[in-house]
Amino acid sequence: MLRRGLALGGGLLLLILIVLGIKGCLDARANRELSDYARNVAQIVEETERTSKSFFGKLENPGNLSVTEFVNNVNADRSAMDSYRSRVDDLGAPGDMKRAQGNLELVYELRANAMDEIAEKMPTALGDHGAERAMTAIAKQMQKLLASDIVYEQVVRPEVDGVLADNGVSGDDLPDSTVLPDEKWLEESTVGDALGAISGNSGATTSGVHGTELAGVIVNGSELAEGAPATVSGEEGVELEVQVTNQGESTESGVTVAVTVEGNTIKGEIAELPVGETGTATIPLTPTPSGEVTLEVEVEPVPGETVTENNEGAFTLIVE
Repeated sequence: MLRRGLALGGGLLLLILIVLGIKGCLDARANRELSDYARNVAQIVEETERTSKSFFGKLENPGNLSVTEFVNNVNADRSAMDSYRSRVDDLGAPGDMKRAQGNLELVYELRANAMDEIAEKMPTALGDHGAERAMTAIAKQMQKLLASDIVYEQVVRPEVDGVLADNGVSGDDLPDSTVLPDEKWLEESTVGDALGAISGNSGATTSGVHGTELAGVIVNGSELAEGAPATVSGEEGVELEVQVTNQGESTESGVTVAVTVEGNTIKGEIAELPVGETGTATIPLTPTPSGEVTLEVEVEPVPGETVTENNEGAFTLIVE
């Protein structure tokens, strides 16, 4: 009986040691996963900070960047922010990090969405037609960036750091993250002043030959020809598609097209027109004309353009 008791006790002790060993391994593995998660988040946050500094640094001081160069840089920042959102979405949520992960995804959804909208509106904001409305839209997107900063600092960071502390993980607390460097960017006037400095750079004439040509005019799907009246229905409005070709040696930015009908001039713009390519400015005629009218279409000369005879045309349109 004594030998049996000793054997039973030894077996029980061995079982306890095995269970404790397995639990220790599982705890260590869980802690490693939490630590890896926190480090991955911190890396994304630090890269986001660099992208933010790049974007707002150029906005604050564009230097000699042209409109085209600035727009390209903004698109690069937009792509970077989209990449951060994808990386955040791909993170696992170990242990009790599920709630924190969900809030982190919200932070990066706000940031990426804001940069997408800013990049989308930027060419218009740096042009002539619709610039004021585009600047207002950009200023509103700054509110999303501020909201993302608040959610990160007030919700995500405390949640992640709390889970780490509860599990005894130290040294991996998340860093601060502020994408909007100053609340002055919430003001439309501040955004307008900054973009005005950039658009002012577009007036500098680059070297080489500059020239545009009126390549065609389409109204409600019907192509117009000078001297040949065209008839269209005005029931759902009248919209012009003015095609312009860049015949010069430099990419042109902010190419303006003016359409005059019955004394009313309406303008449209092609944000960027590369060498040898044809772009389209879409211009709705408001109010919608009726009966027979004459459309006077002109592509306004770009800086450095000297030959302008092929920049304009007059077309007869019958609106039923």
